[in-house]
Amino acid sequence: MKIKRPDWDEYFLNIAKAVSRRGTCIRRRFGAVIVKNNVHISDGYVGAPRNTPNCVDIDYCLRDRLKIPSGLLYELCRSVHAEENSIINAARNGISVVGAKLYLYGEDIATGKIYPVPPCWRCKKAIINAGIVNVYVKEEKGKKLYKVSKWIKEMKKDPDFYLKDQYQRIKKLA
Repeated sequence: MKIKRPDWDEYFLNIAKAVSRRGTCIRRRFGAVIVKNNVHISDGYVGAPRNTPNCVDIDYCLRDRLKIPSGLLYELCRSVHAEENSIINAARNGISVVGAKLYLYGEDIATGKIYPVPPCWRCKKAIINAGIVNVYVKEEKGKKLYKVSKWIKEMKKDPDFYLKDQYQRIKKLA
């Protein structure tokens, strides 16, 4: 009998899904796994800074209470994103992530469906600075690859392009 093993990307995305289960956001679950040479070197999930209250602990989300749409005003969120936590956890353990890949799994808690979004711009900036080269995001069927070098090219072409969309969306809320 032939046993079908998941390929490396599927394997690490499955681990990211398992990591997401530790998340404490009441809107979305995200898990991130950082990999170098097909070895899992760090991971992280969405949650408040260590030893501080999480949304699941206080039973509310400030962003929900303020009716802030997804993707805007992350500074009003108590959580650290999964991508950021995976980078921070590597740093806490003295592990370099330069040249690594990041695998990201997201899920909407209300529906249980995969939430296939790329990292937000706050996380993209952290990923760029950390030296991670590729980001794989789980989609309903398969995955999407984001090349970090493309984000850098976009920022060089128009340094403010990622802020313009947020500004327009915030303006509409006012």
